Amino acid sequence: MPKNEKIKSILIIGSGPIIIGQACEFDYSGSQALRSLREDGIETILINSNPATIMTDPSMADHVYLLPLNTKSIVKILKEHPQIDAVLPTMGGQTALNLCIEADEKGIWTDFDVEIIGVNIDAINITEDREQFRNLMTEIGVGMAPQETATSFLRGKEIAQEFGFPLCIRASFTLGGAGASIVYDEKEFDEALSRGLEISPIHEVMIDKAMMGWKEYELELLRDSNDNVVIICTIENMDPMGIHTGDSITVAPAMTLSDRTFQKMRDMAIHMMRSIGDFAGGCNVQFAVSPDDEEEIIAIEINPRVSRSSALASKATGYPIAKIAAKLAMGYHLDELENQITKTTSALFEPTLDYVIVKIPRWNFDKFEGSDRNLGLQMKAVGEVMGIGRSFQEALHKATQSLEIKRNGLGADGKGYTNYDQIIDKLTHASWDRVFVIYDAIQLGIPLKRIHEITKIDMWFLKQYEELYQLEKEISNFTIDSLSRDLLLEAKQKGYGDRQIAHMLGCLESEVYNKREDLNIRRVYKLVDTCAAEFQAQTPYYYSTFENTMTSPEGETFVENDSPVTDKKKIIVLGSGPNRIGQGIEFDYCCVHGVLAASEAGYETIMINCNPETVSTDFDVADKLYFEPVFWEHIYDIIRHEKPEGVIVQLGGQTALKLAEKLDRYGIKIMGTSYKSLDLAEDRGSFSTLLKDNNIPYPKFGVAETADEALDLADELDFPLLVRPSYVLGGQGMKIVINKQDLEAHVVDLLRKIPNNKLLLDHYLDGAIEAEADAICDGENVYIIGIMEHIEPCGIHSGDSNATLPPFNLGEFVMQQIKDHTKKIALALNTVGLINIQFAIKDDKVYIIEANPRASRTVPFIAKAYGEPYVNYATKLMLGDKKLSDFEFNPQLEGYAIKQPVFSFNKFPNVNKQLGPEMKSTGESILFIESLKDDEFYELYSRRKMYLTK
Repeated sequence: MPKNEKIKSILIIGSGPIIIGQACEFDYSGSQALRSLREDGIETILINSNPATIMTDPSMADHVYLLPLNTKSIVKILKEHPQIDAVLPTMGGQTALNLCIEADEKGIWTDFDVEIIGVNIDAINITEDREQFRNLMTEIGVGMAPQETATSFLRGKEIAQEFGFPLCIRASFTLGGAGASIVYDEKEFDEALSRGLEISPIHEVMIDKAMMGWKEYELELLRDSNDNVVIICTIENMDPMGIHTGDSITVAPAMTLSDRTFQKMRDMAIHMMRSIGDFAGGCNVQFAVSPDDEEEIIAIEINPRVSRSSALASKATGYPIAKIAAKLAMGYHLDELENQITKTTSALFEPTLDYVIVKIPRWNFDKFEGSDRNLGLQMKAVGEVMGIGRSFQEALHKATQSLEIKRNGLGADGKGYTNYDQIIDKLTHASWDRVFVIYDAIQLGIPLKRIHEITKIDMWFLKQYEELYQLEKEISNFTIDSLSRDLLLEAKQKGYGDRQIAHMLGCLESEVYNKREDLNIRRVYKLVDTCAAEFQAQTPYYYSTFENTMTSPEGETFVENDSPVTDKKKIIVLGSGPNRIGQGIEFDYCCVHGVLAASEAGYETIMINCNPETVSTDFDVADKLYFEPVFWEHIYDIIRHEKPEGVIVQLGGQTALKLAEKLDRYGIKIMGTSYKSLDLAEDRGSFSTLLKDNNIPYPKFGVAETADEALDLADELDFPLLVRPSYVLGGQGMKIVINKQDLEAHVVDLLRKIPNNKLLLDHYLDGAIEAEADAICDGENVYIIGIMEHIEPCGIHSGDSNATLPPFNLGEFVMQQIKDHTKKIALALNTVGLINIQFAIKDDKVYIIEANPRASRTVPFIAKAYGEPYVNYATKLMLGDKKLSDFEFNPQLEGYAIKQPVFSFNKFPNVNKQLGPEMKSTGESILFIESLKDDEFYELYSRRKMYLTK
């Protein structure tokens, strides 16, 4: 039992809507903490305003409050639950910590006799107040960069004069490096100083000498109340100082540290953690190391909480940091807890990795036109991927294949840069595609020394790149027939995809695959076991690699595979890959529910995903987790290994849906709605024919493949026109155009960015109301789970609109049309599972904008608002396990629920903030109101038209 027997009921504060700098890592850590506390019989009360997450699912906590994250909500909960003994604020990122501090300053915790656990306020204040932190580090003998605090513009100018350029400016008490930048001259400095002072809640900035080119490291620590400390993971940033860790390519374990410096860094991290306060829980420490033989170490910062990197460190090592941190906060000691993976050893151990992990961030600059795409101290990434391999090269390739940016890995796909000046510029100004540009530079013959001089990336990493390029060059001398087994095996061991090898050899991908099969070069699966196979692991968490054959004493040849295949009936759920605008955490929610539902239906469940931030990649959600790219080659090999009954593609957003065509072609069963129906909904021509046959209205439209065709169509359709490419998510490339000049410019731009795409031109229904419906269907009957009306007019992307459930302004006649159209379309598409349909309403006539027979962004919102597990039901329909008539629907909602989008424009100060048909929001919150007279509804409604941009 927990050491602190007095604690029976705990309040957990979540992290709210997803923004750049604070994403679904905290959904993962919060979900783990909740499960961990409930294991010990603790009553859990959760406050979080984000409806898209697993964390706010009714099954996760005893009481879930979907309320705004403010002290008013905290007081309301404490009044309703006087039994709450403690608050755990360390699982909800900076948002939860800031709210906890505010409640502490207002005396709320004292008033209600609530203890703060997992951290102490003094420790937070010391680490957030740069001046205090610096003084403490000086006191304990830990070096830092020359640094001063400024609380006024004048003081800031004096410090700059004293230190000289370049300088780093960081705003105190902010998240994801908001307001942070490196400045090289006085003009830049004045702007950054003003902005930093403004953005900091206490109007304070820290100015320090920029340690450009120094190497950066992160250590993840855990400590119990007995002062046992373990270091879970050491992460090395491939990018040097000057790029925010959230935007850096990172590697674990550390690759280029000498053992002497590593030991010194460990000691410093433990010393720092002990000096900031006497608390039990997680801690993240960041260091810079000089890139010379001296390897001088200086401290950058320390976060006394579960951090963004904790999710990565947990997935990299298999050690569930948040789960253990929650137990430590209750008073357990590390030696009393078990290793969650082996189940036979204690949690008082440091994981050993017999593999390498590489994390690469995922950006969405295309959504922020005019944004500064250079990377710096302020985080700009919206998601991340992680690759696991036996070597750095294999892990790097797997991570690049996971990004879903139409690249097959590093090089060997004909998409690299070949212009010398452009490559030098991209290396000089760190940009989102630098991971690929390094390869292009080597391919062009730019010396490693020059690349190192510009980027300051350690020579060890650059030599790894060079080896990859040398291998590509060597393979290119052969044909598919003359390539030796050894060379093909080496390419696969270094992570090259079959497509890339086919590009080198000038043949088809299928020919490379067949040659691998003939030569018995097949993927084997290895366990992530925390202890380099020293102990038997009980948890099935796998990654793939290629190994040479071995010969047994009896003369049999074999390769060692850690993933045994059972004879149970199996289902594979394809995950949604990295978060991005248009495809976020909502799809992870759907995947997790899909896995749980398939398990309830008696299947062995298998999850494939590559996103380290999510609950779906937690090691104990599915029966088996393959931490692999959601990339055809990897998926096909897993399917051949596991031989499932079928694959679920409806729950993983566009990522999983895009693979439906290949699955269908290879004769692999897609559970639920067939590929033919999925494709029909995407193909605007066929879909419109279906609507016409069913007598359902839709805006006049046409399909164009060239600018000439688009201009001819414009005469027929009339302006304004909505132009959009096929098969994209989140309204990518969508625009409303009002004349031929705009139309031509946009079409030419789209066809350059997305070649060979069919463009859809719709007559835009100006001034229409937009609504959408989500439904589930078993192929015979349809149940509409929710109809939402958008507060903003038609033309603003549904993901950026405030959506009201139920509708507030649609008459009975319009509602009946929506219901009739939804049912007709769901049945005409032979939907089995989920479907989302979007409507435009003009002059009381309901037109169809589009239909998506898959899980939509709004399904979790409707499930939370009505308190019903719709994804669970839909999955059981897909599996053929149940019919609609088997479920009793009983939606509960008093008043209205509003889905409110949240934007991260503050990361891109110069970007046009107007909204249009292309989605720009990074997250959402839910607002419950009793009636339309509510002030918050009135304010939203009064602003509804101000954003529409053409």
